[in-house]
Amino acid sequence: MKPEQFVQALKEKGINLSEKQIEQFSIYFQELVEWNQKVNLTAITDQEEVYVKHFYDCVTAAFYHDFNQEISICDIGAGAGFPSIPLKIVFPQLKVTIVDSLKKRITFLNHLATKLELSNVAFYHDRAENFGKNKTFRESFDIVTARAVARMSVLSELCLPLVKKNGVFIAMKGAQAKDELEVGKPAIELLGGEVEEIHTFSLPVEESERSIIIISKKRQTPKKYPRKAGLPNKEPIE
Repeated sequence: MKPEQFVQALKEKGINLSEKQIEQFSIYFQELVEWNQKVNLTAITDQEEVYVKHFYDCVTAAFYHDFNQEISICDIGAGAGFPSIPLKIVFPQLKVTIVDSLKKRITFLNHLATKLELSNVAFYHDRAENFGKNKTFRESFDIVTARAVARMSVLSELCLPLVKKNGVFIAMKGAQAKDELEVGKPAIELLGGEVEEIHTFSLPVEESERSIIIISKKRQTPKKYPRKAGLPNKEPIE
């Protein structure tokens, strides 16, 4: 997907990018490729692949949920800023918080935010388990997102404690989404969530399957979750 095809594809979905936004995506791509030589950010560095598999893929969340308001987003394990930075470029009014356990990635994101002239973004070098216990952030976000971080049973424990009541957790998944969701349902339920909807579609051009799972936060998460770092992955809630 060439940059101009990316712009056109979003236009067809009702998202019209300004010249500034188009330029921001261009800078994002250049910085990603440059920094990737010293920090492991992504295996995908070809321009057309980055535009479809990263930039377009991240913005698909906005096809199924309204990001047009002034809302707070927390992105868990964002790596090179996916999906929250592409969403922030498209919807500048968003208040974005990114949590990642690797200091080098946080350094890259701070640099990127400066280059893209983004305001209302905050980056935290922390484990999601510890961040979810922090009283300042716990149950305080309108939306919590995660893309390709862990399976649903684990991911729910990392993300749902951060979602405020009546907020949503949006998980962006590949082809295994439905199976993962089936296994993850007890964890979602226990942590105060309820599966609202699942949208499955193919990415344009390269046709790989994607799913967006939207989970509403109906009840408070029990205080004992998330458990200490490493435990959710080692012993997922069943």
